[in-house]
Amino acid sequence: MGPGARVRPPTRRRRHLAALALAAFATLPARAQTVPTVAAASDLQFAVEELAAAFERTTGHRLRLVFGSSGQFKTQILQGAPFHLFMSADEGFVYQLADAGKTEDRGRAYARGRIGIMVPPGSPLKADGELKDLAAALKDGRLQKLAIANPDHAPYGARAKEALQHAGLWPAIQPKLVFGENISQTAQFAVSGSTQGGIVALSLALAPAVARKGTFALIPESWHQPLKQRMVLVKGAPPAARAFHDHLSTPAAQAVLKRYGFEMPQD
Repeated sequence: MGPGARVRPPTRRRRHLAALALAAFATLPARAQTVPTVAAASDLQFAVEELAAAFERTTGHRLRLVFGSSGQFKTQILQGAPFHLFMSADEGFVYQLADAGKTEDRGRAYARGRIGIMVPPGSPLKADGELKDLAAALKDGRLQKLAIANPDHAPYGARAKEALQHAGLWPAIQPKLVFGENISQTAQFAVSGSTQGGIVALSLALAPAVARKGTFALIPESWHQPLKQRMVLVKGAPPAARAFHDHLSTPAAQAVLKRYGFEMPQD
């Protein structure tokens, strides 16, 4: 979490309502329920898999998880894709769906994300959050390829572009960029050796499966627009989707998100 970040705990009423919803849902027969599909931004992969496993153990009911680019999910939902809960890495996509009448409401903020630079062992680059070594490597020829998510539809890619612009590197570095379709694929590019590194999500860099494959350094949050992440129920969502949505605001779920480097929303 960033310095000075404050976490506002859920109100007693919210905790009570979430607990009631979860308890009521758990009593419903499995055959009476639709297995909900959760469309989640790729930065959430490890955190949401853990959260979903705990939810399934508690309720005995399954969730179908799909991870990808928030922008692509937004487009698919507009076209009628059968998703029930959308966990976006950018609140703007949720608002667009709400304005289009596709969601139950304007959603709920659940986290703020962070980005940083990650380099694999043996890379000529250093994991330098202020990107000074990246600038030097661009000039002296050490940098051949750098991975970022596609800024046209992936929020983490858009924030990476803003950080590179802030550092004054964007015009010169564009020919060196390798675009991932989402931030999970970008992290794979960054640590696989196919690039010298990449700008990835803190939540992925903290996951043990990724952390052991490279070195990571946070980029200052002031270098880019905040990654305000928001979730929303799509119209017609089944009870299981609503129960999981409510579960994500409980202290236990928030503790998991914080462990993966997410900051809790301030509003």
